[in-house]
This record gives sequence, C-alpha cells and structure tokens, in this order.
Amino acid sequence: MAFGPLVSGPGLTEADSVTQTQLTRPRLHRAWVVAAVAFVALVGAAGFRATPGVLINPLQQEFGWPLGTISLAVSINLLLFGLTSPFAAALMERFGIRKVVACALVLVAAGSGLTVFMTASWQLVLLWGVFVGLGTGSMALAFVATVTTRWFVKHRGIVTGVLTAGSAAGQLVFLPVQALLVESYGWRWASLVVALGALAVAPLVLWLLRDHPAEVGLTAYGATGEPQAPARPAGGAARRALTALAAASRVKTFWFLVVGFAICGMSTNGLVGTHFIPAAHDHGMPTTTAAGLLALVGIFDIVGTVFSGWLTDRVDSRLLLGAYYLLRGVSLFVLPSLFDASAGPSMLVFIIFYGLDWVATVPPTVALCREHFGADGPVVFGWVFASHQIGAAIAATGAGLLREHLGTYTASWYLAAGLCMIAAVCSMMIATSRVQRSAPAPVAP
Repeated sequence: MAFGPLVSGPGLTEADSVTQTQLTRPRLHRAWVVAAVAFVALVGAAGFRATPGVLINPLQQEFGWPLGTISLAVSINLLLFGLTSPFAAALMERFGIRKVVACALVLVAAGSGLTVFMTASWQLVLLWGVFVGLGTGSMALAFVATVTTRWFVKHRGIVTGVLTAGSAAGQLVFLPVQALLVESYGWRWASLVVALGALAVAPLVLWLLRDHPAEVGLTAYGATGEPQAPARPAGGAARRALTALAAASRVKTFWFLVVGFAICGMSTNGLVGTHFIPAAHDHGMPTTTAAGLLALVGIFDIVGTVFSGWLTDRVDSRLLLGAYYLLRGVSLFVLPSLFDASAGPSMLVFIIFYGLDWVATVPPTVALCREHFGADGPVVFGWVFASHQIGAAIAATGAGLLREHLGTYTASWYLAAGLCMIAAVCSMMIATSRVQRSAPAPVAP
C-alpha cells in the first residue's frame, strides 16, 4: 500500500506544497506591525512637541518670565527637532531603530516631567528646549524614511504618507487635551501627562519594534530573495551623518531638494502656521475663528498626505513636487484678497486646498532621497528635513519683521508665493534617478 508523502521532499505533490505554504505563511506581515508602532510613536512625538504652545501664557503668569525667554525655549525645540534628524537616522543605523526610539521617549519623559520642579527660566530652555527637542527630533521624518526603507518595497509611498500624517494627527489629538488640562488643573498636570504618555509608549516600542526584517527571518514587504540584514556602519553616528552630508553635497539633486524643502518650511510652519492667526486678526477675524481654520488645515493635511503617498507609488516624484509647489504658490498669491472679518466660502476653499497640500511634499521627497542616494537615503533626508525647519524659523522671524515695518502681512504672502514658484522649478530640474537610468532599455525586434 502506498502512502502520500508526510514531509516535504522530492515526492511532495503540488497540492501538498500549496497547503504547507498556506500553513506556514504568516497572516500579517511583521512590517505592518512595525509601521503601526512607528505611527503611535510619531503621533506621540507630535503631541509632545506641540505642548509648549499651551504653556506659554501659564508660565508667564506664574513666573513672570519675559515672553522672549519662553519663546527661546520653543525656538530651540523647533531647531533641534530638525537638526537632530540626520544624526538620529545615523544612530538608528549604528544601534538600531528600537533602542534609539526608546531612548528618545525616555528623554522626552524626563524633559517634560522635570519641569514641575523648575524655578528658573534656564531650566525651561534646557528641559523643553533641549531635552524635548532632541527626543522628538529623534522621532522626526527621518525615522519615517528609515522604517519605510527597511521594511517596505511595496506600498512604500502610501506608508510614508500615513506615517507622515501621524504628525498632524498628534497635534490634533493632544493639543486640545493639553489645553483642557492646563485650564482645568494647571500646566504641571499637562507636563506630567506628556511624561507618562512617553513612558507608556516606550515598552510598546521595545516589545514590537524591530530594526530590520532579517531580525525576525523575513524580507521587506514586497521584496524577494533571502532575508539579509545590512552591515552596521563602522564609526560614530556623527561621523556617519557628516559623511553622508559631504557625499550628498556634491550632487545637484541634494541642493534642489534642500532649496525646495526649505521653501516648504517657510510657506507652511514658518508663515501660515505662525502668522495666519495674527494676519486674520488684522482684518477683524476673531482669534477663535482663525484657530478653527488652522485646525481644518490639519484635518485635510492627513487626507492630502496619505493620497500623496498613494500617488508617489505611481507617479514621477519630480512631477508631484513641481505640481505641489506650483499650486501652493498660486494659493498664497490669492490669500491676501480672502481675509475678512468672517470666514467666507472663498476662505474655506483655500483652507481645504491648502490643507491637502500642507505636507504632501514629504512622500515624494523621501522617495527621491531613496532613489538618488540609496542606503544613505534616510540620513540624507534627515539633512533635507533640517533645511525645512531652518526655513520655517527664517520665515517666522522674517514675516514678523515685515509686519512691524510695513504694517501688513501682504508682502509676506506674495514673497512666499514667489518662493514656491522657485521650489517648483528646482523640483523639475532634478535629474532622473539612478534606479530609472539603470532600467533595461527595450530590445528592438
């Protein structure tokens, strides 16, 4: 009597092979678990970074510190958020994603929790400026680039869009809660909630986040071949980040991306994010109405960024960036004529349109860094993102100075519109990537 094969081997039938594959195949690729944990960390980082905004008035009232001193802590927080990014990406290559993110969360918890004991303004600068700035900067968009590069081949664009949207979601979810805590229980409770939230996410990161698919015997989602972990770079993280910068600075594409992303920061966080409310107030619009319009920008930003990620998987990233900057420039050129004492239909159309375009530039920019700089892509994107924050800081100060000297923000809107046109031209001047150039040419019959 002949029996069918009970173990895998040369006699395994095709049906048995299919059945065995179905039994051993995981139902959910580990990449999606890693992406979910990264999303939670990014949402938390955005909420932690946005919290100082609701503490400015309470700290000024309790301690009597000048507004400039408190703003200095916020400015340092913003700058470190951007400048830490490339070094954090290098640290993730050297020590792993899990360790770096977990340490960043502990740093945020320390910076936030210790503020309840502070008695001098320099302690605020150290804790909220340096500690929280370094911690949230380690979980900035370079973290997104690292996760998507290592864990995804298929759907990289849309995953990048979803993770990027986590930053906007964090501000929307946490900021109203923090404001309510400050109003009801005081700023110290708000700081402690941030500290406890950061500590609560850290065990989740240590438990579920992994540095590379090969660590759990897998390949990246959508990849083929055998699992293979990349070699850890020799030397320190600072040297790695600076070496990647030196190599990238010799490529024109890097400077086109830097110029474009610096203008992106100027025309979003630096200008609209900082000065939209006072500009609306100049035209008689109530502060609460203007703040509500900015909240709508954040909501539509989530939709636009996810959709941009979907497009990045299907459309040339250079074309997407060119279109995004061009449309943003047109909208900023029209904006001065839309301000009024009330939010009319035209202003609502602007808010929806501008919200969809707010950070839609991130997925194609990450894709271009990956295509042109290969394994250095996440670190290079960290430097590109640093230019975004520097541009935002310049615009925030520059628009305020123009408002003081001219008595209106109109020149700032027009200047930003012109800069967006320059960013669109820079995006279209980016060369075809190495991946596209290396694609095999069609063979003539």
